[in-house]
Amino acid sequence: MADQILSQEEIDALLSSMDNGEIDAGSDEQKEVEVVIESYDLMSQSTMLHDQFHALVEIYDKFTYLLQTSISSTLQKPFEVNFVSTEMVRYEEFIAAFSSPVSLITFKMEPLIGSGLLVIEQNLSFSLIDCMFSGDGSPLVQLRDFTPIEKRMMSKFATIVLSSFEESWDIVYSIRISMDSFETKPDFVHMASNEDLMIIVVFSVQWNEFSGNIHMCIPYLMLEPVKAKLTSTYMRGKNIENVWRDQFLSLLQDAEVNLIGELGKNRSTVRDLMNLQLNDVIGLNTGPDDTISIKVEGVTKYKAFPGVIKGNRAAQLSTIIQENTGNSTYG
Repeated sequence: MADQILSQEEIDALLSSMDNGEIDAGSDEQKEVEVVIESYDLMSQSTMLHDQFHALVEIYDKFTYLLQTSISSTLQKPFEVNFVSTEMVRYEEFIAAFSSPVSLITFKMEPLIGSGLLVIEQNLSFSLIDCMFSGDGSPLVQLRDFTPIEKRMMSKFATIVLSSFEESWDIVYSIRISMDSFETKPDFVHMASNEDLMIIVVFSVQWNEFSGNIHMCIPYLMLEPVKAKLTSTYMRGKNIENVWRDQFLSLLQDAEVNLIGELGKNRSTVRDLMNLQLNDVIGLNTGPDDTISIKVEGVTKYKAFPGVIKGNRAAQLSTIIQENTGNSTYG
């Protein structure tokens, strides 16, 4: 400890240096800290697309196969359709990426609420039109607007695309797609507000002579009612259910159950039961011409007429009692 104590001469020299400014007493404490601020986009939904909409990947795979088969058979050319990418962006960002003329088709996905948008890029549109008229899909030398006949041809092609997209949804949720409108100018399409989030899916269409992209634009809010059916957890459970379903049905068919034919009922008091004697007759609420109830594990499932077949007591079914309803089916 003695070595750590300053002498009076050392203390005076230190104070003198501080007064002269040779030593900065606060240099060790006053340090500037550089703060780096990075912006975070709260609307970024890349993680959400993978987690909450896992089933869409299966829809895309089936759609590429169906669309490739449909347009190849329709145009008699070996087209190739591939999935390119998917992302979530604002509507104004998506629609601003296209310039006129371009094929813009709005469509409904009933029973889901809202409208989707199918966009076929201009170079692909004109190449497809050329193929429809037995051409080789050569691109246009000079860009121009669509003629009425060309619009009609692209509407027919859009019908093929939407039909394949509707069928691809059957693996998750049954929908009915109907085409709403066809436009060639992006400014004329107002299917959503500028800030609405859109799920954008891009598919490529290729042939030897040309290639181009098809864009599917679906509002995020449109898929909200069926979001639970699109998660990876739901799809795994659904697949497991399908695997075990046939085995469960097979086991249930061999399960033994108690089958009881109830001839009738009688309401009596305890005193009446205590007064019963041998050979007394208990009356029932049904007669020989009335139907009896056939119960399976205590649940009434059929109505039947009692009888005898080859010396054995039997019942002929006349009515099937529908489960959870008041309706009956008569045989």
